[in-house]
Parts: sequence; C-alpha cells; structure tokens
Amino acid sequence: MALGRCCRGFSRAFFSCCREKQRDNESKRSTCWCVMVTVMALISVCWLYIWLVIFNDRDDFNTLLFSLLHKHMNYFMVAMIIFALFASYCLLLLLFALVQVVLRENLDLHWIHKALICVGVVLIVAMIVVMTLKQPEEWHIVPLSLQYTAPFLQFGAVGALTLLSWLVFRTFNQVQEKSKFLIAASFLILSAFIYLSPLLIHSPCLIDIKELNLTKPDLWGHRGAPMLAPENTMMSFERSVTECNVKVFETDVQLSKDRIPFLMHDHEGEFLKRTTNVTQKISYGNEVDMSTLKSLNAGKWFIENDPFQTVHLLNKSQRKTAETQTIPELKDLLDLAKRHNISIIFDLYRPENCSKTNDTEDTVKEILDSGINHELIYWLPPQNREYVMKTSNFIQVYTNINETEEMSAQNGTHLNVKYSDLPADEIRNLRKDGFKVNMYVVNERWMFSLLWCAGVSSVTTNNCQVFSKMEQPDWTMAPSVYRTLWISVDAASILIMIAVFVYQRKTKRSHHREGRINTFDGLELLLYFNRHQKT
Repeated sequence: MALGRCCRGFSRAFFSCCREKQRDNESKRSTCWCVMVTVMALISVCWLYIWLVIFNDRDDFNTLLFSLLHKHMNYFMVAMIIFALFASYCLLLLLFALVQVVLRENLDLHWIHKALICVGVVLIVAMIVVMTLKQPEEWHIVPLSLQYTAPFLQFGAVGALTLLSWLVFRTFNQVQEKSKFLIAASFLILSAFIYLSPLLIHSPCLIDIKELNLTKPDLWGHRGAPMLAPENTMMSFERSVTECNVKVFETDVQLSKDRIPFLMHDHEGEFLKRTTNVTQKISYGNEVDMSTLKSLNAGKWFIENDPFQTVHLLNKSQRKTAETQTIPELKDLLDLAKRHNISIIFDLYRPENCSKTNDTEDTVKEILDSGINHELIYWLPPQNREYVMKTSNFIQVYTNINETEEMSAQNGTHLNVKYSDLPADEIRNLRKDGFKVNMYVVNERWMFSLLWCAGVSSVTTNNCQVFSKMEQPDWTMAPSVYRTLWISVDAASILIMIAVFVYQRKTKRSHHREGRINTFDGLELLLYFNRHQKT
C-alpha cells in the first residue's frame, strides 16, 4: 500500500497539474494531450532512429551548415544530443502516463510538458524541412537501413506488443460494449502487422554465408584517411596506405590560376575557407595561383575542430605533422601512387566563374607527364571522355546505371554510384555480368556490412581504419534460421497474450462474484439489525 501511494504521488507530481477536480471539457483535453504524449514518443524515437542512420553522412551535414554559418562546429552531434534527450524525455513522460493509467489516476498534463512537447515538435519539423530542401537524398538511407535492422526491430516490436497487451486487455474488460469492438479491431490489426511484417523484410544479410562466396569489398580512401589526418593532404593519403591498405586513392582535382592541378574538394563560394587559413593570409577571388595555394596551412583546422572526434587517436608527432600540412599538387599524389602501386580516382572541379574550360586537357597532360601506369588511373569526370579515351588508356568509370549501354559499347566495366542508388539484387546481377560496382561514401559498420552482403566490389570511405580490421559482415543469418526464429517468437508472444487475457477474464469474474457476495452479506446484516430494533 505504501509503495502504491508513493508511485501514485510521484507520477502525479511529474505528469500532472495535481488538481483534484476536472470538468468534462478539461478531461477531454487531458485525454487529447495524453494521446499527444504517446504520438510524440513514437515520433521522437523514430526521428532519433533516422538521425542515427544519417550519422553515416554527418560530414556532409556539418559541411552544409559551415557553408551557411561560416563557423566550424560539430553541428550533427549537437543535434543528435538534443534529439536523444527529447526522445528520452517523451518516453519517460509516456511511462509515467502509463503508471497513472494503471493506478487509475486522472491524466492532466502539466503546462511545462505541453510547452516542451511543442518546442520538440518545432525542432523536428524544422530539421525535416532543412533536410528535404538542402539534402533530400538523405531520406534514401532510411529504407536502406531497414534492410539491416528490420529483423531485430520486428523482434523488439513483438516484445513491446506482448508487454502492452496486459494494459490493453485490462482496458478491454473495463470499457463498455460499444468501445470493445474498436479496441479489439485496432489491437488485432496492429498485432497482425507486427507478426506478419517479416513477409515484407528483404535483407541481403539474410543469406547462407556458406553457400555464397562473399569477398570483402576493397577500400577506397575518400580524400585519403580523413579521420586520421586532414582531408586531401599528403599525410591523409600516406596514412590511408599504412593504416588501411587502401586499393584506390579518391580525391578532388582543381586547376590553379596558373593551370597547375591541385587537390581540393570545396569549389563554390569561398572554396578555401573551410580547410585552410586563407582568411588569415590573403584576400582572394575565385582563382589563385599555385604559389599562393602552397603558402596556406591545410592542417590546423583539423586539429582545432576535430571534425570526426578522432584527433585523440594521433600521437604528439602525428599531431605536429598534421598541423603543418599544405595543399598538395596532383603530381605529388601521382608520385605516391606510383611508389605504392595504388590507383587514383578523382572528381574534376572548377571554381565558380573560372574563365578557363580546358581543365580536362591540362589534367590529362599532368598525368601523362608523370609516367604513371595508365591502368592505375580511374577516369571518372564525364566531360570530354572521348578526348581522354583517344589520348590515354585510363580505366573509364561511369556514374549512372543508365550508362550501362554506353559502358558496354566502350568496353567499360566500372560503375561508381552513391550507396543508395542500387538495390542488392541489381548489384548482384551487375557483378554476375562482369561489372565492378563501387559505392560512396560508406562510413558506418552497418552500411559496410550491408553492402558487403550485397556483393559490392568496393566502397569509398572515410572510416578505412575500422573497415580494414573487419573480417566478415557484422551479422548474417540463413533464411531458414530466420524463419524459425520469426515463427517461434510470434508463437511465444501469442501464447503469452492468450494466458494474460484468460487470467484477466478469470480475475474480473472472481472480483465480480466477490462483489455480489459482499453486497448480499451487507443486505442480510441490514435486515438483521432492522429485526433486532423491532423486537
């Protein structure tokens, strides 16, 4: 009894306004707010899940906000902490609401909770709008992630449904006959969806690994090893060799004002501001000569801002080396590739309003003059591809699945696409037809494992130091084993819910009989006293 009073008082203090009386319209509003708590708990958890899977592209998000705010900060982690706190708060609020339902307390949400829920809704809606307008392709990662997590989410949903069935059955036994049909229909529809959802789950990791010969995808270092050194610097590419054993250097090439190819990704607006100290050194336009570029520091930003929270992995000597990095020329990377027999693939960019248009010719000339083996160059830029094929024997890499006919006509066998562009079945069909499929940019273990199961040839990654240590996908499961688990878990849940329903029905009937007996005894006692008074 004391414990019950304690729980009742604590939940009422946390959840409610602690008013003794409620009018009918206020009771209805309270019910609506409690429904809102339930809905917001579901929405906040779903949004947190989305944010966790988008963590793969956190660098793109931070770069986007840097371009808008011109200030280095790990914006993604700040947003994740806020969303995680909000989801935890909504779940705690829902828990106390359920406690009050169990204790048969009136539900009246405190105005502070109402305000915080409204703030959370505004934040989530604002983030959805920003993603939809600025990075709409990020939504594609959600169905892709479900291919990896859906089997386990279904098991968790079955467990949650089983636990909540006690409250649903108790409510069903207490409400009027008119409401019972609605409760029963809703619960049965939800249960059927959860129990049968594995029929809709198709994951490339649901395979018998003994029957399928899966070779580990090769690793392509995205701008080197940007978690271990400043991106697109010689230190970054050198560490991608020593720490990750990458097979291909992925980089970005632009041409300076004096027509020298150099390595730099950003090419719009103040394209040097994010990764160099250009604002402290010079005032510049869209075109800068190579000597000026060489004078800029391209490493201090990495140490000071720690974009991937990995600076702690560097020792004192490595930090000092990182702080002194400069912008490399393309020929520097060509020399490194020749020494280690590693291939190079790159995007070819031009700064905004650049007046020159012969970037392809100048870049090809730089490569040819280096004396590197042509088969080590993966040519990706689509512009002037015919010129490149006439003047060299570079391996041609295509960026669109719709280019397969052109690839076949030109004897091309390499495809480079975003991780969400191809389903697993299509990847496997392309591999069977002799094509090599590379996917970018893959940074999280779950996505690398998923694409490994799908059979990709290689992945472009920032996280090569982690992937290089993986010996197999994080999980695989034979379809027959999954079906057995699915049926067993569903059957156990159904049996438990039947037992709970039967127990509650018996308990209700027992209480009903006891109530009738107590009422009968009370009447007998009253009649006895009446007779006694008469005598």
